[in-house]
Amino acid sequence: MATASTPPADTSTAGVAPHRSDRSPWNWLLLIPIVVPLLVPLYNAVDPTLGAWPRFYWLQLAFVALGVGTTSLVYRMTRRSPAERRAAREAIARDAGSTDGGR
Repeated sequence: MATASTPPADTSTAGVAPHRSDRSPWNWLLLIPIVVPLLVPLYNAVDPTLGAWPRFYWLQLAFVALGVGTTSLVYRMTRRSPAERRAAREAIARDAGSTDGGR
């Protein structure tokens, strides 16, 4: 009985650009600064005031800070590691070199 030999699997990933997906669960947090300002009962009053500012005004500024904080958190949690960025740069350079070589 003859056995079929399979070629060895190439397990090296050197020179291959890492797969990048923007479908991170962290992106769901970006809905918070969109949905929270739509909750009108949060700021549909004058009291309490912060200094001379009614609740509507100081809460709008707090929503801006919430948006900045949420966006910063999502950016930090979804950015590539330095090794992935280096591999992506090398893959882009390699691909650009192979397409320009035929001109």
